[in-house]
Amino acid sequence: MYGDDRQTFKEPLKAADSDTLPAIIDSLGGQKNALAHIRFATVGSIDINNCHPFTGYDISGREWTMIHNGTIYTGGETYKYFKVQRGSTDSERLFLAFIDMMNARLSQGALSERERFTLVNDFIVENSPRNKLNLIFYDGEIMYVHKNFKNTLFSKHTDGGMMFSTVPLDNDGWVPLPMAQVVAYKNGKALYRGQRHKGEFIPNLEYITALDAMHI
Repeated sequence: MYGDDRQTFKEPLKAADSDTLPAIIDSLGGQKNALAHIRFATVGSIDINNCHPFTGYDISGREWTMIHNGTIYTGGETYKYFKVQRGSTDSERLFLAFIDMMNARLSQGALSERERFTLVNDFIVENSPRNKLNLIFYDGEIMYVHKNFKNTLFSKHTDGGMMFSTVPLDNDGWVPLPMAQVVAYKNGKALYRGQRHKGEFIPNLEYITALDAMHI
């Protein structure tokens, strides 16, 4: 939840089984930005260190947050984070790679808003091929939203804002988010749009088999 003070709540339980979630929701006032993630564990055990969101600071002091719905199959650049990550998810390794990428660029000088978007966009596009990369990054000012799997992320305009959800939350106004395109939002409005890319995720036998096994 992100109002004047950014707060993160995590719990390794089903949302329906949580005794603390209703109290947290009831205690929160109006929020300018909020991210919520219910994890369907595909990689990594059910543990608080594997719960989203993942948060971290770059060398400029900016705090980044990421939630990810998907699986990384071709994460060659992320394997080196096995020994330093707190949990065991591919999502956390992807986030650590992102922070290192951002720091490498920041070591060359400060970034403008547009330059930040370009870096986020390029990172997502580079990591999209063969990976399911439905995710949201938030940098304290801008929310970067992306999907590359059909029928899995939707948006809805509200009074002065935007909502995003894996599935529509009601029958009014939800539309599919653009496929394979990073869109950045600020104050409820689209700010930047990346070029459509070719990294659409097409489920393979490995993916389908893993999902079937989890439903047995």
